[in-house]
Amino acid sequence: MATLVLVRHGRTTANASGVLAGRTAGVRLDDVGRDQARRTAERLAVVPLVGVVSSPLERCRQTARAILDRQAGTPATPIDRGITECDYGDWQGRPLKDLAGEALWSVVQNQPSAAVFPGGESLQTMQSRAVAAVRRHDAAFEAEHGPGAVWVAVSHGDIIKSVLADAYGMHLDLFQRINVGPASVSIVRYGPNRPDVVATNTDSGDLSWLRQAAPAGDAAVGGGAGRSGADGDAGRSAAT
Repeated sequence: MATLVLVRHGRTTANASGVLAGRTAGVRLDDVGRDQARRTAERLAVVPLVGVVSSPLERCRQTARAILDRQAGTPATPIDRGITECDYGDWQGRPLKDLAGEALWSVVQNQPSAAVFPGGESLQTMQSRAVAAVRRHDAAFEAEHGPGAVWVAVSHGDIIKSVLADAYGMHLDLFQRINVGPASVSIVRYGPNRPDVVATNTDSGDLSWLRQAAPAGDAAVGGGAGRSGADGDAGRSAAT
């Protein structure tokens, strides 16, 4: 099976100032965010990627460019609106501290499957389009490059959280339990029987073990022995 590496964009000026950027044009990485993107690119430099798919928004494209700059090969570089930021509608551009006083805030926190942003989209719609997009790319990359293919999707916090929730088999109402930090790496494999969530929200650790083909077969009852030697250590480090 192919391996999907989900990367959130680095910190932005809006993140730092507590504003919900949404799809606002011109929101870019700040100095901290650029450093975060470079560190993530360094982690992924040891993995020959077959593709780096990005949200069309500037902050994701900047993060994707940092990753591509450290790749020795020439990965495919699609831009996909399917993994763009949620359409927060009238909430876009407003301070988070003000939004916390809205009645909808409690719905977003406690029953996100019922949340529809005024003038925007629902969180259910967001999840459906994002999951469809990553599964489509995953199948295409595996068909072209084989089961050892590793590819990256550079997207946004809520998008990645919703994709991980789907992979875990969690109801969308539980997706706020998942954390996805700026420039973090999460790893999913869509196996023949079920998705395998390999790692979530990592910001350090060796990823060279991703060069190995994904293990085939059923999940090991009891947890299995894991990878041996240095690869095992690297895998545990990356998944903490």
